This record gives sequence, structure tokens and C-alpha cells, in this order.
Amino acid sequence: MCDARGASARRQQGRGARDVRDVRDDMGKRKSSKPPPKKVAPKVDTQFTCPFCNHDKSVVARLDHVAEKGLVECNVCAQKYTCNITHLSEPIDVYSDWIDACERINAKEDDEDEDE
Repeated sequence: MCDARGASARRQQGRGARDVRDVRDDMGKRKSSKPPPKKVAPKVDTQFTCPFCNHDKSVVARLDHVAEKGLVECNVCAQKYTCNITHLSEPIDVYSDWIDACERINAKEDDEDEDE
């Protein structure tokens, strides 16, 4: 003779600790996927090559957001450049402004040499 409790106990043994109601709750539902991993933002360099002495990583960029000034300084040849910055500015922006200013000055000198 088969006991009704014995049959249900045997059925639940295969399911482990889950209850019969838990199985019915999961039926028909899609499994939620894990959220995609967050993208790691690339780190922007703060040390650059000096355009005057060509030493690698000798130029350090510092930003003072309170005074809204950016400073780029070479540790080897002591060249400095400052410019105005915004809250969106990064160290590469100040360095790029310095390179652009150097190119403008060199272009002016080349124009003056051609006139003579």
C-alpha cells in the first residue's frame, strides 16, 4: 500500500530544499540576465614629453579648478605654461594648449624670417 505522504516526500527529495510552490512560481517566467559589466574609463596621462628638451614623462600637468588655472611644467628644463581652464578640462587639454601656443609662436617667427 502506497502512502500519499511517502510519494510526495520521494518527489521532493529530487528537488532538494525547494518547495513545490517555488517551482510553480518560476514556471513561465524569463530568467533575468545579469547586468553587463561597467566599462572602465580610460585613464588620461598627467605626464607628457617636453617639446623643448624632448624628455619623456618630464612634463607634469596640474589643474587648479578653484582658481580655474592649468599649469604645465617641465621638471628637466623648467619650462612653464599656464592657461585658463573650465570644470571639463583635463591635463591633456592644458598640454595640448601649450603645444598649440608653441606652434603659433614658431609660425610667427617663420613668417618674420621669410619677410627679411
